[in-house]
Amino acid sequence: MDNKKITLSYGSGGRLTHQLIKNLFLKKFGNTISKKLDDSAVLPSINSNFKLVYTTDSYVVKPIFFPGGDIGKLSICGTVNDLSVMGAKPLYISVSAIIEEGLEIEKLEKIVSSIAETSKKAGVQIVCGDTKVVEKGAADEIFLTTSGIGILNKKLNISGHNAKTGDVIIISGTIADHGIAILNARQNLELEGKLFSDVAPLNNLVERMLKAGEIHTMRDPTRGGLATTLNEIAEQSNIGIEIIEEKIPVQKSTKSACNLLGLDPLYIANEGKLVAIVKETDAKKILFAMKNHPLGKNAQIIGKVMSKPKGVYLKTKIGGVRILQMLESDQLPRIC
Repeated sequence: MDNKKITLSYGSGGRLTHQLIKNLFLKKFGNTISKKLDDSAVLPSINSNFKLVYTTDSYVVKPIFFPGGDIGKLSICGTVNDLSVMGAKPLYISVSAIIEEGLEIEKLEKIVSSIAETSKKAGVQIVCGDTKVVEKGAADEIFLTTSGIGILNKKLNISGHNAKTGDVIIISGTIADHGIAILNARQNLELEGKLFSDVAPLNNLVERMLKAGEIHTMRDPTRGGLATTLNEIAEQSNIGIEIIEEKIPVQKSTKSACNLLGLDPLYIANEGKLVAIVKETDAKKILFAMKNHPLGKNAQIIGKVMSKPKGVYLKTKIGGVRILQMLESDQLPRIC
C-alpha cells in the first residue's frame, strides 16, 4: 500500500478496499477458505449432506434511521443476504452493539425492535451477542456487528470463481436505491421522488431461484455497486462480462437524483438486490421465478459472460462500449 494512513476510501468496497484486504489482511492470516473472497466462507462438511457457511460484517451507517430502514434492519439483511448468495439457508445470527454514551433509550429500543422484526421475517434466530458502551464522541450513536451461520447443500457450488463463458447475468431489480436514499437523508437534500432504501432479506427469493435452475455465481452488490461487484467476479473467474445499459433497471427518481448530483448508479450501493450469473439454458426459468416474487418483480437479464476480452464492459444506449473499472474512490462513505 502506498498511503501512510487509512482514508475513508479504504472502506468504499472499491480498489483501495481490495488492496487493503489482499496486501494486509490476507497476507497476514489468509488461508484456502478466506482467499476465495466470496461473501461468506464455506466451511468443511458437517455431515454427508451439508456444509456450514459463515459470515460476519459491521454496520456503521449514517444516519442510523433512513427512509426504508435503519441500522438494525440493515445489519440482519446484510448478514442474511451474504449467506443466501452462497446458496445457503441462514439459520443463526449474533449481534454485537457498540453504543455511544448519550444515545437515547428510545432510539435503541427502535433499533432492537427492528432487529427482532427483520430476523423473524427472514426466519433466523438471534442466538448471542455483546454490548459495549463508549465515551461520547468515540462512536457515532451506535455501531453493530453481526455474524451469521447457515447450512449449504453439498450439491451446490456457488462462487465468484464459477462464472462460465456463455452464462447469462440477471439483476433482481432496480439499482442504486439504497445509496441515494442514504445520501438524501444524510445531507437533507430534500430531493423529489420516492427515494427509499431497498434493504430487504433475500433468502426466500434465492430459494425460489435455486429450485428453478443452475446458478454459478451470486452476489449482493453493496459497497461499490453493480460495476464493482461484476469486476470482482470477472477477476475471480478470469472472464469478460458485457452488460447492456438499456436493460439495467433504475427507478426514475433514483436516476434523476444521480443525474442531478453527477453520480453513476452503477457504482452506488444496494442492500436488497442480487446479481446472479446462471446457466444460459436455465436463464428464462430463473428469471420467471424471480419475477413471481415481490423482491424480484423488476428482475432483468442484463448481459452475458464471454471468454475475452477480460474485464467488464457496458454496451451503451447509443451503441458504444464503455469499460467499467472497479470503483476507485468513495462516492459516498458509510452507507452500510
